[in-house]
Parts: sequence; structure tokens; C-alpha cells
Amino acid sequence: MPLKWSKAGSASGTCANGISTGSAESDLGECRSTGHSPDRDKKDSARLTTRELTIFAMLGAVMYASKMLLEVLPNVHLLGTFVVAFTVVYRKKALYPIYLYVLLNGIFSGFATWWVPYLYVWTILWAAVMLLPRHMSKKRQPFVYMAVCAAHGFLFGTLYAPAQAILFGLNFKGMIAWIIAGLPWDFVHGVSNFFCGILIVPVISLMRFAENRT
Repeated sequence: MPLKWSKAGSASGTCANGISTGSAESDLGECRSTGHSPDRDKKDSARLTTRELTIFAMLGAVMYASKMLLEVLPNVHLLGTFVVAFTVVYRKKALYPIYLYVLLNGIFSGFATWWVPYLYVWTILWAAVMLLPRHMSKKRQPFVYMAVCAAHGFLFGTLYAPAQAILFGLNFKGMIAWIIAGLPWDFVHGVSNFFCGILIVPVISLMRFAENRT
């Protein structure tokens, strides 16, 4: 516990629940009596509440449903939009709905070789968003989020390729040929991600509004 020394030379501190009684000794006793500690609070914040479990289950299901609804349009979907929006709002915990979506894909479409790259390909987009500055100007946010979402679409085949090379025994030249063959689809993917990315900021605003209302 950090101690703050007053001018009179006495130590004062504050326990994790914000209670302060003016001295380190009394604060320590207060913390013990209420059962609070910084380590315990960190562990509690890392745990999922029942409310969060419900929300993340719904978000993962929305991702899967949106994919099924747009499956008639090859490489056009809202998955990148949702991954970026969920990550901005929920940060590390966004991985829960993302991987629920991945799991639902395997359950309903089969845990085949095409599914294996899904174990990491969406996480790359999540990681890219996590690296973005958290306090961007409102004018910049839409363009940055759209650009990141589009870049993931353009690079999707390249990111997908290493797993395919390992699973099907392709050498480096074979992997490059596989990537080149899929470039037209990656182009469609990237362009559609860019325009679908227009919805990222509205989705973020909607989720934050819902969070504040509950």
C-alpha cells in the first residue's frame, strides 16, 4: 500500500475501496476489516460477471448470425466491423465474443482445415486495434478504424496462408502462389471492410450507450 506522508510526519494511506481514515495503521485495519485489497480487486475485475457472460454470448451470436445473413455475398460481411467495435469498448474482454464466434463456426460448419486459421486471424485484428491510441480525436476515429478494418481484409489471404501451407504441405513458393491466386477475393474483402467500417463508430456509440443505461 502506498503511504502518503503529511507535513506533520505521520503516514496516511487509502485502501482499495477508497476509504481513508488519516493514518496508515487505521487504514490497514479498515482494509482488513472490509476484506479489500488491491490484488483481490484486480482479480475480481478480471473475472466475468453473469451480466458480461450474457452480453458476450449475445455479441458472439450476433457475429455468427451476421455472417450467415451475408453469406450470399462472397467476402462481404460485418465481422471486421464487430471485432474493431468490440475491442474499442471491451478491450481484452473482446476476445470472449470473438472466440465464441470462432467456436460457433466450428460447431455449425465443421472443425475442418479451413477453420484452423480462424484461431488466430481475428486475433490479429483485435491486437491491431489494441495498439491504437485510446484517446483519438472524434474526427480521426472513423477513418482510422475503417483503415485498420480494410487493411485486415486486404491482408486476410496473406494472414490465412501460413496455416494452409502447414496443413497442406506447401513450400514457400506454393504459399506465395496460393496468396496471389486469392488476391481478387482479398481486394473485395478489403474494399467491403472499408465501407462496412462506416458502421464501427455508430456500433461503438450504441454499445457504450447500452452500457451506461444498465
